[in-house]
Amino acid sequence: MTGKERIKTTLNHKDPDRIAMDFGATHVSGMHVTAVAALREQYGLKKEPVKVCDPYQMLGEIEDDLRDVLGIDTVPITAPNNIFGFRNENWKEFRTPWGQEVLVSEHFKTTTDQKGDLLVFPQGDESAPPSGRMPVGGYFIDTIVRQEPIDDNKLNPDDNLEEFQPISEYDLEYYRDMAAKYGNSDRAVVGGIGGTAIGDIALVPAPFLKHPKGIRDISEWYMSTVMRQDYLHQVFSKQTEIALKNLAKVHEVVGEVFDVLFICGTDFGTQTSSFCSPETYDHLYAPYYKMINDWVHKNTGWKTMKHSCGAVENFMSHFIDSGFDIINPVQCSAAGMDPKVLKERYGDDLVFWGGAIDTQQTLPFGTPDQVRAEVLSRCEIFAPGGGFVFNGIHNIQARTPVANLIAMFEAFKEYNE
Repeated sequence: MTGKERIKTTLNHKDPDRIAMDFGATHVSGMHVTAVAALREQYGLKKEPVKVCDPYQMLGEIEDDLRDVLGIDTVPITAPNNIFGFRNENWKEFRTPWGQEVLVSEHFKTTTDQKGDLLVFPQGDESAPPSGRMPVGGYFIDTIVRQEPIDDNKLNPDDNLEEFQPISEYDLEYYRDMAAKYGNSDRAVVGGIGGTAIGDIALVPAPFLKHPKGIRDISEWYMSTVMRQDYLHQVFSKQTEIALKNLAKVHEVVGEVFDVLFICGTDFGTQTSSFCSPETYDHLYAPYYKMINDWVHKNTGWKTMKHSCGAVENFMSHFIDSGFDIINPVQCSAAGMDPKVLKERYGDDLVFWGGAIDTQQTLPFGTPDQVRAEVLSRCEIFAPGGGFVFNGIHNIQARTPVANLIAMFEAFKEYNE
């Protein structure tokens, strides 16, 4: 099978010739630049700086030569702009605080503060207040919350809709170019258009806007899911209206080049509990997700992906009712997320995109033997009957030992022999 055939077979809950694999097709299933560089060196690939495809999480772009070596079955067509509001283009060299030479967009503008923290600017505009911070000794960028004092009597939902606009011809041209590039790919294409993530907390502070208005503080937003539901309904309703129109325009351009559409990264679970009840999900989020999923399934052949970390076993049936086909990252280490239970209860309706290895503990801190054992166990549980795409539990983290990375990929090959 080709990668595209393998993914499509898996999405239809049938057994492929081997387990399908994704790394790098989304910003929640990738690898830190340190991991990408380590793997390139390990496999003797061309020595060159890794491109930073997501500066927020410092994810590295996975090139075709590494995809070939690892057996990755996917390629990405992500939204045109990254989380800091600029395109990855006209690459330039950049030395990270930990000393790695990488390539970043020409729009990646930084400075340091008095503490030595690295500051990043929205849309690459150094005249605006910085919207991201990499602390000294860090490997990722944290969002800087720029929240004006909130006066509930003056809250305007339009302020939280500034980022949701009709798609431009400039961005549609990007999708035309990407569709031409990957239209005949033998790998499955995972697409994203932006604007479909209802209530994604990573996007609420709007690190891509120069002067965000509305509710932008993370704590205030979570309180709003209880105290200001009418306000959020107004935001989500208009957001969805715009998203559906944009989906139609993108579909006109890319047709059936997409195999999967990444809808949202809104987390509903913590390590031990959840941010809201399933009932709140049904009332506040589900109607808008369902409209988006229904449009996709009615008008395209794409499958839709929902990302949610944490303890979300009791949300799974609600995700299914909302029309999602795929759940990622399948955080088996969280409370109540027993892989056997997940496969038995939801494996006929949801594709598990991830869950093959714990990227918080086992992969970065375990031994190669422990990595091998966990990978083989998860494959034995999730793989039978299809509906499983091999990936970690969220992105592979910075400084993960290369011996453990190799053990993960060798265990994957061992299971498939």
